[in-house]
Amino acid sequence: MKEAEIRNFCIISHINHGKSTLADRFLELTGAVKGNKMRPQFLDMMDLERERGITIRMQPVKMRYNLNFKSYDLNLIDTPGHVDFSYEVSRSLAAVEGAILLVDASQGVQAQTLANLELAQKQNLTIIPAVNKIDLEQSKVEESVGELANLLKVNQEDILRISAKTGKNVPQLLEAVITRIPPPRQNRDMPFRALIFDSEYDLYKGIIAYVRVVEGEIKNGQKILFFAAQVEAEIKEIGYFKPEPVPAETLSAGEIGYIATGIKDPGKVRVGDTIMKAGLKLKPLPGYREPAPMIFASLYPEDSDDFDLLKTALLKLKLNDPSLTFESETKEALGRGFRCGFLGALHVEIVSERLRREFGLELIISTPSVVYKIISKEGKEKFIYGANDWPDSLQGITIEEPWAFLEIITPSCYIGRILNIFRNLRGVYIKTEYLSSDRVILSYEIPLSEIIANLYNKLKSVTKGYASMNYRILGFKPGDLVKMDILIAGKKEKAFSKIVPRDRVYEEARLLVKKIKDNLPPQQFAVAVQAAVGGDIIARETLKARRKDVTAPLYGGDYSRKRKLLEKQKKGKKKLKEKGAVRIPPEVFLSVFKE
Repeated sequence: MKEAEIRNFCIISHINHGKSTLADRFLELTGAVKGNKMRPQFLDMMDLERERGITIRMQPVKMRYNLNFKSYDLNLIDTPGHVDFSYEVSRSLAAVEGAILLVDASQGVQAQTLANLELAQKQNLTIIPAVNKIDLEQSKVEESVGELANLLKVNQEDILRISAKTGKNVPQLLEAVITRIPPPRQNRDMPFRALIFDSEYDLYKGIIAYVRVVEGEIKNGQKILFFAAQVEAEIKEIGYFKPEPVPAETLSAGEIGYIATGIKDPGKVRVGDTIMKAGLKLKPLPGYREPAPMIFASLYPEDSDDFDLLKTALLKLKLNDPSLTFESETKEALGRGFRCGFLGALHVEIVSERLRREFGLELIISTPSVVYKIISKEGKEKFIYGANDWPDSLQGITIEEPWAFLEIITPSCYIGRILNIFRNLRGVYIKTEYLSSDRVILSYEIPLSEIIANLYNKLKSVTKGYASMNYRILGFKPGDLVKMDILIAGKKEKAFSKIVPRDRVYEEARLLVKKIKDNLPPQQFAVAVQAAVGGDIIARETLKARRKDVTAPLYGGDYSRKRKLLEKQKKGKKKLKEKGAVRIPPEVFLSVFKE
């Protein structure tokens, strides 16, 4: 195969700008999928992706296309658009030479458009800009083209105007991929080296590594070495994605495909590792800088016997979602579980839903929280992943919390409403930039905890869905924070403990104790639900006792008889309150932790 016959590219955009629909048209245009098998969002392999209308996992596909009497192998990687899955995008960009930057003509340039473009430019990829959905009545094609041209510093004639839905001008976009994106280097005479950019688990073939071959050639049945783990394996199968896996005899430099390793231990195959032929001492390829999770949530199985199943499920899930981190922890009220690190609130939601669907696990999930850092007098640093790790004394200790640089793109008519939201947050206004005459970029520096507390939904609500946001972590800054404990019937319930800003502690306390009281089942005695900071009670709600009418069997007679029965009941409840304990059902934790 000649060098000019391969093109590796991906599609990047903001969420819901039409990536998956454009990929469908490419599949039809190249005949990669037969018409009777075609379905919308074909490369979104999970039911969860099609239900939500978003791409969660990157998906490669190999297509064959003829142009000017010459055949080309086009390796496309469809990528997610949501900020929580930006690590998927960065890994796909490292496996290709070019990217189609897609913008919705009805929405224009959005926050994640800027973020994904920045990732592509860092990889020095060839960018092909395209404005999609030109068939919609509400589309602002020329305005969107102008924004994109200003952003990329190119002529408006260089930007393609397409409709992925109807297929208009899609052939011209595919031709631009061939003519503008350079072919990969094909160093076939070099020793074999390939980069793992994704992986998944197969019950029979073991771990299947998705690879971009950088140098050399590999054949079926040969022995390979995983550099990081220093583990050897014999190839069970190699092949391409068309888009379903299709076996082949060889994989060569410049190509994208898969290697079935036969390895059953998920810990031995890592995304970003280099695969090479066994017996050779070669340098590894540059991998990926693993993202540092800044949002943490605890996952506990509702049935304590499912702990081992949850552990196995997380290991398998990490194969195709390497941004997920986890370590075991134990809480008295919930038993054994895992403290997991995520890239965002949607990431938490998607992982928990996949665990439920793919592995049949029913889970108790704590409210997502960020990681904090404490610095002692001596300058020693320690990370705090939850309220239970909080130090007993803060004397001589500096507390820091993660901050992020936040960009919001919005029509200018909604600026006032957005500013009202930020008046109640701990953000710092940075600047306002105009994308066009009626669209602006608002920039803030803000604690990450404020972003994950439903900020995205608030913005969508006040702007009628027109605003978009993107953020990147800046680092840690000092914060005035306190640990808030929850006491139920005088007993501290560690699962409900929370780290909150000092100036918002009373508001948070009142909301939390009321929510716990509303979800806690009535007991035989009155139960006090209290919030405390240090030794001070700052909020309280009382759950009334379950009452039984002990005087119901009586009729007529002296009132003193009724009084004796009521006094007896009162003494019994007092004794229960002194000796009895409140058992909190798992569903109470689930209800309280839900937003």
